[in-house]
Amino acid sequence: MAANLLIDTGAILAILDKNDRWHARCLETFLQLRLPALTSQAVLTELFHLVKRSRTEMETVWKFLAPGAVMLATIDHSELHQIHTLMSRYRDRRMDFADATLVYLAERESLSVVFTTDRTDFETYRIAGKHRFRILPIERP
Repeated sequence: MAANLLIDTGAILAILDKNDRWHARCLETFLQLRLPALTSQAVLTELFHLVKRSRTEMETVWKFLAPGAVMLATIDHSELHQIHTLMSRYRDRRMDFADATLVYLAERESLSVVFTTDRTDFETYRIAGKHRFRILPIERP
């Protein structure tokens, strides 16, 4: 089953954490999505690093990932130079590795929708250097 969008760390955290200020908007959006969403190992590494505070939070992440609503994309060693190029291009924004993997996957997988709470950065990043992302959740007036 092919993915329709990318999902970032902040969106996953917001879905799982009822105290997160983005929780309601992200959960509402997630429940309306046509899944699966695609993510990278870097995003999951970041996610597990942020929830390491408790075994309960870690198990919540595993339960979220288990049904297959989020698919893990692999990035081969031979593709790392393209991620390096992206991080160099956006060095003034200090693009982190997880974001760079998502921008790269957007190009490679022909995806233009990203589910993230990191609007500022993803409004700046361009797919293939020219196309804007469609960012979810949609901003409310």
